[in-house]
Amino acid sequence: MKRPLIRKKQHVGIRAKLVCSLILFTMFVLISIWLLQIRLLTYFYERAKFDELDEAYESIVAHFGDADFDEQLDAVAQSKGICVRVFVISDGVGKQLSSAEAGSDCMIHHISRELVSDLYAQAKANDGRYDKRMEFDAELPEDEGFRFPGLHRPSDITSAICVRIATVDGAEYCVLLDSELTPLSATVNTLKVQFLWTALLLLVAALLFALLLYRIIATPLTAITHKAHKLAAGDYTADFEGFGYREVEELADTLNFAAREISATDHLQKELIANISHDLRTPLTMIKGYSEIMRDLPGENNAENAQIIIDETTRLSELVSDLLDLSKLRAGTKKPELEVFDISALTGETMQRYEALIKHSGYQIAFESEGKALVLADRTMILQVVYNLINNAVNYTGESLRVRVSLTKREGVVRLAVADEGAGIAPDVIDQIWERYYRVDKVHNRAVIGTGLGLSIVKSVLEAHGAAYGVDSALGVGSIFWFELPLVQEDTAQ
Repeated sequence: MKRPLIRKKQHVGIRAKLVCSLILFTMFVLISIWLLQIRLLTYFYERAKFDELDEAYESIVAHFGDADFDEQLDAVAQSKGICVRVFVISDGVGKQLSSAEAGSDCMIHHISRELVSDLYAQAKANDGRYDKRMEFDAELPEDEGFRFPGLHRPSDITSAICVRIATVDGAEYCVLLDSELTPLSATVNTLKVQFLWTALLLLVAALLFALLLYRIIATPLTAITHKAHKLAAGDYTADFEGFGYREVEELADTLNFAAREISATDHLQKELIANISHDLRTPLTMIKGYSEIMRDLPGENNAENAQIIIDETTRLSELVSDLLDLSKLRAGTKKPELEVFDISALTGETMQRYEALIKHSGYQIAFESEGKALVLADRTMILQVVYNLINNAVNYTGESLRVRVSLTKREGVVRLAVADEGAGIAPDVIDQIWERYYRVDKVHNRAVIGTGLGLSIVKSVLEAHGAAYGVDSALGVGSIFWFELPLVQEDTAQ
């Protein structure tokens, strides 16, 4: 049966994303320029003209009642380049009070009285304000109500007409302001041509910048990815180099750290498998060998051979039990069951297990204590810690066969220390001795006591209790393994 092909999900590359993002941003900028500078240019221009007429109106109102009002009105008209007519309203009838003209193309001075009345009515209906964009035909006959003496332009004239009604000292005034709106068609056409060239240049620049940015960003990432493939294939010597910018350098440093950790873990895993295989194979071989001897050889079915089988079975059971305990501790499924107990008494009880070793093998294991020391911890787990530390010292104490266990109290904590007189541990490997099956001499020998997992179990138990622990060692002198637990007062314990 043919296996179906598994397609990898295709993702958009960083180059395509950069190009698209910069092109879209450039298009947004160009559209904004088109709307604001071309399409809405006339709107903004006319609004500016009407705002200018508003400012002129405010200046005119401020001079109502002045003796030199005509001169002030003319000054405003000339400075703003506008035309102004001021009417005083009495009984609904307007009478021109004053006027000023800044140019020959002024519209409000040539419109009919009917149109003036209509503009006044519009302003009156709109709370005294009325703005209108008006177009005047320069060639209209006089019977249409428009008169433009001296005008000879064939084109239309567009003006901004502003009508305001003001009440000053009880009198009502109507102010007409007029400013010519210059045609912007030529300006808009010029801007359109400039816009097309600007758009073309910006798009080309965005494309080139995207490609340049891609090279800057992608080159170090591509190099890191290439080496990451080697790491995934098991080549832990890959050296990640980050350059270009800070994030890539941090990524390279992280991957270098990960490569070192994976390499160390892989090495320890292989060593663990080899050591466990050795420790499993040895008792199984002994059990099988002595069982075959007892089966095949007359007279070998005796208590001594049976005891060897029992001892090796016990060792195998302890190894499996330690592996199970270690796995539970590392997984966090085995939690400490806290109780108050005397750790000094617990250590004294543990020492009784070594009486046979002291009697038959010549070991000298001494215990020194400063008296009762109550702690809050898991009694079974701490017993396992003490037992494993003493076992470790027995296995590595050297030719002197001396081990010293001491319990001291200070500043609210109790410290239990186990010292041996072995070869000691080099400073560069002292942090690794807590790993499973790690050995300083790298030669795997069967332990005199224990399974070889003792220090790893000690580490996991003490970390589960949040206890301080460590080792002080000197080459050629020996090592002191210690841990500390907070003391509990007797009244608190009760």
